Amino acid sequence: MITVKGIDPKMIANNLEPFEPTHPGEVLKEEIECRGISQKELSRQTGIAYTALNEVLNGKRAITTEYALLIEAALGIESDFWLKMQMDYDLQAAKRNKAFAKRLANIRKIAAVL
Repeated sequence: MITVKGIDPKMIANNLEPFEPTHPGEVLKEEIECRGISQKELSRQTGIAYTALNEVLNGKRAITTEYALLIEAALGIESDFWLKMQMDYDLQAAKRNKAFAKRLANIRKIAAVL
């Protein structure tokens, strides 16, 4: 995180996080809609079960490494793009989880003593 004297680090453009993290499935859904590809067609092309693909597109399931590679083969969008987007989404979601944040704070207190 960038720090500048006298400025809240959360207010620096490079440190801003979106109000709601964007699940990569949302982007994939828009992409296939723009290309005129149905969910069933993408499911057939990739071999990803329709229900699993639908869950990805609706942000209920993560894009796995295998899914990313299959999507890359079908659409030509690099698997790294999907995996990085999933990682960013997961990190933002974890940071916003209050119970998990409390757990991290407790671990940091213990580690500081050591």
